[in-house]
Amino acid sequence: MSKQHPYRIILSGGGTGGHIYPAIAIADELKSRFPNAKFLFVGAKDRMEMEKVPQAGYEIEGLWISGIQRKLTLRNLAFPFKLISSLWRSRQIIKAFKPDVAIGTGGFASGPLLQMATAKKVPSLIQEQNSFPGITNKLLGKKVDKICVAYEGLERFFPKEKLVLTGNPIRKDLLDLAEKTADAKDAFTLKPNKQILLVLGGSLGSRRINQLIENELVFLETNNIQMIWQCGKLYYEEYKKHNALEHVEVFPFLNRMDLAYAAADVIISRAGASSVSELCVVGKPVIFIPSPNVAEDHQSKNAMAIASKDAAIMIKESELDANFKAQFSEVIASSERRQHLSKNIKKLALANATNDIADVVEKLLGNHLPSSQTEETNRL
Repeated sequence: MSKQHPYRIILSGGGTGGHIYPAIAIADELKSRFPNAKFLFVGAKDRMEMEKVPQAGYEIEGLWISGIQRKLTLRNLAFPFKLISSLWRSRQIIKAFKPDVAIGTGGFASGPLLQMATAKKVPSLIQEQNSFPGITNKLLGKKVDKICVAYEGLERFFPKEKLVLTGNPIRKDLLDLAEKTADAKDAFTLKPNKQILLVLGGSLGSRRINQLIENELVFLETNNIQMIWQCGKLYYEEYKKHNALEHVEVFPFLNRMDLAYAAADVIISRAGASSVSELCVVGKPVIFIPSPNVAEDHQSKNAMAIASKDAAIMIKESELDANFKAQFSEVIASSERRQHLSKNIKKLALANATNDIADVVEKLLGNHLPSSQTEETNRL
């Protein structure tokens, strides 16, 4: 296969950073392999991908699509019209762009885009990030050519012959954290004689985790803990006042996650698929507080997949008031326990996921004549 072929590659993933950044990572790897390739992203209008993808240097088209609300709302009444509109627009985009391969990493727009791509016989793959797939990917799994997964045992949901265990794409700058520890502690002006807690609520922030941390500020200070606290930009105005405390640094968003991870001794995090994959590579002791407000309860299943191997601690939101202090104190008080959790979570890391997914895409392209070459052949 010539690396100079002007392949056309279409990707869809969005709604949250957990869908967007894996798609961008895959695109970056493919761009390094195929410098002449053309890329197009498809996302949901008014979602964060419409900002983040152009910032990464790629073009994006928006669909009028959103998810179904769990409660009966007026927004749900519009869903059938949004779906029809998005399928029609996806068909137009595919007809105009003529992709040689279609890649879906999840999010509202992935369903319509991959549905129309497979209908047009475009070689396609989905990257299933969770340990328990949602209904959209279950349906798409019957139609796409390959399914890259992050967990074992997903043959319960997908055709076994299509599955490739790759893991989830992670940021390359997380692979050498040990060399960044000193710089990280300087960057966050942290004291060397205190343990460092990193608090993450996902790319959009978490109200419940923020409430927990605010309620436990005295408890954390008593335990000689200093904190890097990403509260989310939606909540920053409410919680930035705590920057006045000597042991607390509050941020709306952390642009240098590598330094935050490198500085941390213990991490509190949501359990989105990308976060879980990153934390396995990072290899620090983790307390997962999964969000109960996601489709199919994905985060609880992701966290349980790690906690069941004694590689992390999982606390449900409903159990925080009763269990947080005891479980956090156990981790902080025992270096042996922290080392045990670190060792076990590192065993689950799949650090080469981006390259492995790109290998699968490359094989699909190898069996497919580039659209530009097909057009030239047709003219002859």
